[in-house]
Amino acid sequence: MSRAGREQPARGRLGALQAALGAEEATIYGYGVAGAHLTGAGYSLAYADSVLHERARDVLIGLIEALGAQPQASAVAYRLPVAVNSAASARVLAARLELDLAAAYLGLAGVDDPALRKLAAVRMQGAAVRAARWDGGTEAFPGIQPPG
Repeated sequence: MSRAGREQPARGRLGALQAALGAEEATIYGYGVAGAHLTGAGYSLAYADSVLHERARDVLIGLIEALGAQPQASAVAYRLPVAVNSAASARVLAARLELDLAAAYLGLAGVDDPALRKLAAVRMQGAAVRAARWDGGTEAFPGIQPPG
């Protein structure tokens, strides 16, 4: 296989890893906003989920660096998909963050590396479970828009 042929899959993996990293960073930011509007058990849950996403971010950074690349820097701030001004809207935001994160991992699920595909599947499953926990419902295929 030519050098160019070997580099193409690596570029695909790198792009998918960078996209997942960006989504994890946005999710961490969003949980900070959500947590500011929660108290008690809701705050504890948001904090625990944020720590989980920080650990996931760190794994992605390690995988990107293992490919010899530089992880993309996180943004200073992110546009949130939900305006948060109450505990109820903070819960809606948390659920939406998780669904958006599941969508971001779709790209990683399609790479040529079985270990990365497994990582994506596990992360998508976790995001779907957390989203259901936050909003009390489930979505058939988180991250995939239904037709029509």
